[in-house]
Amino acid sequence: MTKGKIIVAGIGPGSKEDITPAVIDAMKISQVIVGYKYYFQFVENIINSDTICIDTGMKKERERAEEAFLHAEKGKTVCVISSGDSGIYGMAPLVYEMRDERKSRIEVEVLPGISAFQKAAALLGAPIGHDFCIISLSDLMTPWDRIEKRISAAVSADFVTAIYNPKSKGRYWQLYRLIELFLKERSPETPIGYVRQAGREEQEIKVTTLAEFDPEEIDMFTIIIIGNSQSYISNNNIITPRGYYRESKSEEIGIGQDIMIRSFRTIEGELKNKNISLGKKWALLHAIHTTADFDMENILLVDENAVENLHNEFIQGKVKTIITDVTMAASGIRKGALDRLGIDVKCYLHDERVATIAKEKGITRTQAGIRLAVEEHPDALYVFGNAPTALMELCELVRKDKAHPAGIVAAPVGFVNVRESKHMTKPFKDIPKLIVEGRKGGSNLAATLVNSILTFDDAEQLKPGRDV
Repeated sequence: MTKGKIIVAGIGPGSKEDITPAVIDAMKISQVIVGYKYYFQFVENIINSDTICIDTGMKKERERAEEAFLHAEKGKTVCVISSGDSGIYGMAPLVYEMRDERKSRIEVEVLPGISAFQKAAALLGAPIGHDFCIISLSDLMTPWDRIEKRISAAVSADFVTAIYNPKSKGRYWQLYRLIELFLKERSPETPIGYVRQAGREEQEIKVTTLAEFDPEEIDMFTIIIIGNSQSYISNNNIITPRGYYRESKSEEIGIGQDIMIRSFRTIEGELKNKNISLGKKWALLHAIHTTADFDMENILLVDENAVENLHNEFIQGKVKTIITDVTMAASGIRKGALDRLGIDVKCYLHDERVATIAKEKGITRTQAGIRLAVEEHPDALYVFGNAPTALMELCELVRKDKAHPAGIVAAPVGFVNVRESKHMTKPFKDIPKLIVEGRKGGSNLAATLVNSILTFDDAEQLKPGRDV
């Protein structure tokens, strides 16, 4: 008896041009072809006239596999066809499982095909240019709670995500839930594209965003692709950069700046709320980069347009001085940016007059330093990374109309009067403020927030570290 064989072949999404030569050859040499009856219309011009065709309806996968083994065990070459790729939600796993179940020695060969998500991706542009995953929303054989865990994992890992079986007559809410989960961590502007009947005459293509996406436009024949945090829309195409342009280095970018750029992009990709103003995002990226603390998303308060307006004040030369409570905060402000903008940084803590004032008035040296600073520079940007008493002193001087700071960076750290000093700062509605709430703070954090102000013109390109 002639030895039988089963070839499991992917016939692509539907277009004859998308069927591989290997699959065409396999169908031509096969004596029996088994498949879902809907698929035969795409290959009828390839099949030999004397080939036995066995077609069954939907949800008859096991019956099709059994038919394949029955004919193969009689010595025939059998081709089991799946749409797309036979190994991706196709017949290949079932055929192998059945071979084990039957303890059959029939040879099984799998021939790959162009998957529907690959065809859809090509029609949408280049959405899967980086790491991606595929998730089926069909819960016929997979519990929904497991599917939801996979969705959440894809979202948090920033995968480009292709969705199979997004909707059917009996399943309407699962796609709404998927979008809800994505919007918890992805920007509403995240590109999303979908292709209905990819590669077929009824083909429809649409590119939109998570915010504008309408699940009611989707049916069972639709493939959906959701971009990652770096994906963007250009000329109605979705592009997910691999990194060739982003990672290319010019002579203007040194090693330190290159590391900082890549760090900022990593941080941006992990932000829970990306739908914030550019000024606040720029300050937040600096804060997290310095502290490695994503709690900054919850505790960094930035007044509306505070970063933008303070930056303009420095650019226009209206503010020429920065006052810090301690020298460590001053040392963290980038000298290159200060030189470029013609800004002086002053800390009065070690001024010879401070000790005398502190002793006479019974106040801390940092308080005394702020009193001196206000006398000489009442309209400077005031920066606090250590001493809550110094911040409280400035607040009192503002209330007495003796100080008119251009802005306040309030990030003192500690356990005594720290929270209170920050609460005292909040009521000054006319003063631009960046405040790190609670006990957290520090001179390094205060300095990096100043650096975000000085370099705001680099924010749109997400290109930090010019003065590193």
